[in-house]
Amino acid sequence: MSYAGRRKSSHAGAGAGVDPFGAKQAVSSLRRGGRLPVYVAGVFFVVCVLIMYAEDIRSLTRGPPSTTLPATATVGGGGHVAVPRRDMSASQKAAVLHRDDERPKPAVGTETVQAEVRKVAAAKSTKSKKAKKTKKARRQRAARKTVVPPVLNVPETCDLSKGRWVFDNTSYPLYREEECQFLTSQVTCMKNGRRDDTYQKWRWQPNDCSMPRFDAKLFMERLRGKRFMFVGDSLNRNQWESMVCLVQSASPPGKKYVTWEDQRVIFHAWEYNATVEFYWAPFLVESNSDDPKIHSIQHRIIKADTIEAHAKNWRGVDYLVFNTYIWWMNTLNMKVMRPAGQSWEEHDEVVRIEAYRKVLTTWASWVNENVDPARTSVFFMSMSPLHISPQVWGNPDGIRCAKETMPLLEWNGPLWLGMDWDMFHAARNISRAVAPRVPITFVDITTMSERRKDGHTSVHTIRQGKVLTPEQQADPNTYADCIHWCLPGVPDIWNLVLYTRILSRPAVQLG
Repeated sequence: MSYAGRRKSSHAGAGAGVDPFGAKQAVSSLRRGGRLPVYVAGVFFVVCVLIMYAEDIRSLTRGPPSTTLPATATVGGGGHVAVPRRDMSASQKAAVLHRDDERPKPAVGTETVQAEVRKVAAAKSTKSKKAKKTKKARRQRAARKTVVPPVLNVPETCDLSKGRWVFDNTSYPLYREEECQFLTSQVTCMKNGRRDDTYQKWRWQPNDCSMPRFDAKLFMERLRGKRFMFVGDSLNRNQWESMVCLVQSASPPGKKYVTWEDQRVIFHAWEYNATVEFYWAPFLVESNSDDPKIHSIQHRIIKADTIEAHAKNWRGVDYLVFNTYIWWMNTLNMKVMRPAGQSWEEHDEVVRIEAYRKVLTTWASWVNENVDPARTSVFFMSMSPLHISPQVWGNPDGIRCAKETMPLLEWNGPLWLGMDWDMFHAARNISRAVAPRVPITFVDITTMSERRKDGHTSVHTIRQGKVLTPEQQADPNTYADCIHWCLPGVPDIWNLVLYTRILSRPAVQLG
């Protein structure tokens, strides 16, 4: 009775009063008769259990029990990867993986969709940007280089520095003073009161070849799309003014002008997309005299190994013409700032020639490391002489260069004009040796210019921005400028040498 009571309780709890096959009535009738064997009761019990737990049994026959389900690994995006257990058979592992593939995917929420959309959009944007960059990179192809043949045939072996001055009032001057609007009052000697103009009519004739007449249009065609820059002191500015006057006739009125930009003064030839520039750097390296307007400093100090502040303005120029000399001649020693110095006061006195060599080595090293020889031509102009000792050329009664009207035509041997020839040789040697990668043409203008005692501005110039008064002009011992040159004049010949060398060489035209 106690067993039957337990079964009844069990069935009532499990089946909730449901007897689908009338099993309860059969059992009751058998018990009343007292003829129910124990094994029959056991069979009925098993049958009832099977009926009541049929669903659970069917689920067990479909796959392995829950204790053998695989572990799952979470991956980015909330998905899962089935990882079969090691203690499962191969067939079980296959069944697990197959069932995992058939497992219904979770519903994707709005936020997830938006996130996926943003990812796709970002990917497209990145791809688009990369495509644009690729297109831009394709557009930025290297400029096509065309080799332009020489238009003159003056050989490099001809020494243009050795020759003689020939009077030529037919071909010279190469331009008229009054026709060049870009000349400054410092060099317009006729306008400033000079009476003779013979100094304008001398042609330089080399011993072993001839130099052509300057052709402005031909030269500007060579400069088309290019930059030509003089770098140095006021004598290179003197030469820049000469070059501007030589080329300006190739451009019509309104298509040419001059601008000032910091340490540069620039002539623009609009139709040729070309510039002829001057950059103020009297020592080439950095110094306390680098202000192009305020540089009358009593104690000049240089940084012999520092050039970048200037040199960054020279990059990309097609023709570079350097000089440095006259600003070295005030003293026998130069003040050189110490390498670790923090102010100009921290300097040492160095013998002039040693400081000069150091500066030119710094300059030539920069040229060698930064200039593209396939594009840029580099020149170094030798020193322009002073004529302040008339007794040297046989005029003991003269006063500096005042009232000199003729060149030295019949002079044999050197002129001892106070030139520092050690500096001349240092410049020539360093130009040739320190920059092996980039050819530097050393242009000797010293020899030809020594004979031209007549070509200086003398008292027909300016002082502190004003043309000298008649009283000042009457005092050449104080006011005569025997450094700079009248224009038209000697610097035109210097530029004719450059013209001859440039047009006698092939050139690279970028297009």
